[in-house]
Amino acid sequence: MFRLFRPSEDEKLKLLTTARETPVSSPHLLTLADGALGTPPKGFVHDLSRTEVGRGLQAFEAARNAFLRWQQFDLGWVQVLNPSAEITPGQLVGVEVHTACLWSVVFNRIVETVDRPTQFGFMYATTARHIEQGQERFVVEFDPATEAVSYLIEAVSRPRHPLARLAYPFSRAMQHRFARDSHDRLRRYIMG
Repeated sequence: MFRLFRPSEDEKLKLLTTARETPVSSPHLLTLADGALGTPPKGFVHDLSRTEVGRGLQAFEAARNAFLRWQQFDLGWVQVLNPSAEITPGQLVGVEVHTACLWSVVFNRIVETVDRPTQFGFMYATTARHIEQGQERFVVEFDPATEAVSYLIEAVSRPRHPLARLAYPFSRAMQHRFARDSHDRLRRYIMG
């Protein structure tokens, strides 16, 4: 899962192929509609971030299109391994991460989606090929009354890999950095 060098395109393809049938390995911790299911189990942490990323129906459509292109993951230090992946239940999503001079590739599986005139998003769960264990939801919403477009990221997770447990404070810092950077990236994408 961790390596000193970035995987080549061939290695990425092999990783995707190997992970294709990997099932979800997380307990049910969130729902796409309502978020966290009570207090997280022992060892799990709950993170929630919501920001306004734009105004108006055009901004909402831009946010929806950004999601379809996985732009909220295009952070320089994070990117989706298979950016042509459709946002549909059962879809495997590989994520490549570069932090602290280490590269990692982790895999999640989409378990729920929403596509309504004022709401778009998905929730995925980690597979055994992930350094963490948990679920995360990504939702953009348009409020017709205020015309605000908001972006919500909510996660319940715990470290799975020994290195993630050992470096837990750093892992948490990277989770928070991802949320901040993802909100900023979506806002910049909408602004053009």
